[in-house]
Amino acid sequence: MPGNEIVVADTSPLLNLALIDRLELLRSQFSSISIPEAVRSELLAGENGIEEIRSILESEFVTIAQPQRDDLLRELRTELDHGEAAAIALAVERNANRALIDERDGRQVARRHNIPVTGVIGILLKGARQNELAIEPALDELRDVGFWISDDLYHRAIDAVTETDE
Repeated sequence: MPGNEIVVADTSPLLNLALIDRLELLRSQFSSISIPEAVRSELLAGENGIEEIRSILESEFVTIAQPQRDDLLRELRTELDHGEAAAIALAVERNANRALIDERDGRQVARRHNIPVTGVIGILLKGARQNELAIEPALDELRDVGFWISDDLYHRAIDAVTETDE
């Protein structure tokens, strides 16, 4: 059952979950998520997975919020793209329990601001541990839609789920 964590998401985890038809995992793991307008715009700019994206954006599960600290946003924009910078700024302002971010630079910046991170693979792993999906086919689907996963991470993810099943 999802807790009452404050969770802020960047574009990549949401888009990639939509592309592999796994957005429902967010609802099973979190009570709600917040995204900045920049992330909403990035999500709606594409064509792939757009119906799934629109559906979750129109639900009460996702709230759109703007970071208020322009100084922090400007600082973050020197290192990150607009969506990531806005998501991390919002997470910092809200003292979020978690940020959903896939890109390495964004994850490092979030951690520097003491925001724990999880990405699409972490969400899939948790779903697999909760018996909501089989991890290997889900990782294969992610790779098929263009999400890069190193062979090492791919095998560690499979092993992590297999070890907990034994």
